[in-house]
Amino acid sequence: MEYIYISIYAGAASKDVTQRVEWMTSDNSKKTRLMEILNQDPAPFIVFANSKKQCDHLAKYVESHGISATVLHSGKIQDQREANLAGFKAGDYDVLVATDVVGRGIDISGVEQVINFELPKTIDKYTHRIGRTGRAGRKGVATSFLTNEDGDIMFDLKEMLVASNNMVCRELANDERSREKPGAVKNRGMGRSGTIFS
Repeated sequence: MEYIYISIYAGAASKDVTQRVEWMTSDNSKKTRLMEILNQDPAPFIVFANSKKQCDHLAKYVESHGISATVLHSGKIQDQREANLAGFKAGDYDVLVATDVVGRGIDISGVEQVINFELPKTIDKYTHRIGRTGRAGRKGVATSFLTNEDGDIMFDLKEMLVASNNMVCRELANDERSREKPGAVKNRGMGRSGTIFS
């Protein structure tokens, strides 16, 4: 009898997803870049934000620029969530703006690109978000807007990008926070007073 060994790497990103990380300096620069992507790349898109308020704001912003958008987050009643999701799946909307409620457990086929307007705090949530594209053998793109406020995820994000052969932007590669996992025990040394510092 021959045995077959299957390795499953938890938290690994699909090789069918091209990950792009772009450094942003302000909300205005993120909005400008968001509209560039929505206007030049093929729909449909899922745009992720971290709060219900930001989702509502972004959907209105996108629609004010002539692109159809709908919202999905826990602030919507169940009927609204189901109707908005059904409309997106049917192609009535080019953009779904959502919180992590869409990050896992909801199957939406044909999503061409995921955009992290705001990055989550953990690599686990990031992995689930970008897994909404590149499904069922199709290729997908995940674009993430990285800012100075995203220090919590920088180390894991850089590690994932390197492991999946995706490009690491210069700002992420050079940031000290991308070199050591938050909470890791640092090398200890003796201060001049003889006290131990870390």
